[in-house]
Amino acid sequence: MTRKVILFIAETLDGYIAEENGNIDYLIDNDFTSGEDNDREYEKLVKHVDSVVMGRKTYDQVANKLSPDSYPYDDFDNYIMTRQPIDDVGNLHFVDGDIVDLVKGLKNRSSNKDIWIIGGSSIIAPLVNSDLIDVYQIGIVPIILGKGIPLFSDKTKFKELTMVSAKKVNGIAYLEYVK
Repeated sequence: MTRKVILFIAETLDGYIAEENGNIDYLIDNDFTSGEDNDREYEKLVKHVDSVVMGRKTYDQVANKLSPDSYPYDDFDNYIMTRQPIDDVGNLHFVDGDIVDLVKGLKNRSSNKDIWIIGGSSIIAPLVNSDLIDVYQIGIVPIILGKGIPLFSDKTKFKELTMVSAKKVNGIAYLEYVK
């Protein structure tokens, strides 16, 4: 069975995953996650994932800003794309290579679990362009930044998707598309 590649990410209403300087405080300092409903989208995702792929800037944001006391993806094999590779540390694999080749290799590995693409846009564009992302799960947060780092950069080619679902959980709209 071929593993699925899943893009699971949050973006602002105007399509940004971070401020221009890479800051993601808007995800931390907010109240759009509070409400009557328990947001279980992340929990659903991680039940069927064993590999995480991200860029070095995203890794640094997660490890140093979002969760500085406890790295949240310790239970997964982590592949961090970087131009300045360092030695692997446990299940953290720092990769200086082609993202498309890495993901193709991961897809073909024997596993009954899927691959989660976290970001950023320099990782996402080549995967979209190579038709490697099977599922797009995007959480739209009710914030307009006006400018920032877009989810899909100008390097992303045209791609038509099919909507599978749309649902509201508190202040977040979760959209799911497949190729």
